[in-house]
Amino acid sequence: MRVVSGSHRGRVIHPPKNLDVRPTTDFAKESIFNILNNYFELDGLKILDLFCGTGNMTYEFASRGCGDITSVDSNYSCCEFVKKTILEFKMSQVKVMKSDAFAFLKRETQQFHIIFCDPPYDLENIATIPELVFQNKLLKPDGWLIVEHGEKTDLSKMEHFSQHRKYGNVNFSIFISA
Repeated sequence: MRVVSGSHRGRVIHPPKNLDVRPTTDFAKESIFNILNNYFELDGLKILDLFCGTGNMTYEFASRGCGDITSVDSNYSCCEFVKKTILEFKMSQVKVMKSDAFAFLKRETQQFHIIFCDPPYDLENIATIPELVFQNKLLKPDGWLIVEHGEKTDLSKMEHFSQHRKYGNVNFSIFISA
């Protein structure tokens, strides 16, 4: 796992082997950021990385100049690893929170330009994520929610759905706020 672009380009991340996570592949990560670069000037954006796991996407957003990044995971070891890595990388714009993602979405009041969400592929209530994001108005106008999921999940009939992208076994459903 490595940082693909930006100020930390090429830095390799070595998460502990005992973390029960599935980081976004470098190929899929690079592809989704190519899309994001066509729609956003990433400098200074406010980002939420939900189910952040190893922090793979957090580091990529920070490396590309995003100004305020909140990384949320319910796993204590994941949060501690991300905290350690952001200190090592000097990414002071990142705040790590240990929380259940659904509880976080229900209580959060801040709005974000981009919410990236990478839940376990076998999570049964993935469709609840876009519902909570839009019910609680957690995206700024023209903000994006990107949900990474497996091939068995279809979110295309949901309100605010914009597009689906597939990179190998990685699927992204993109939702855009009005």
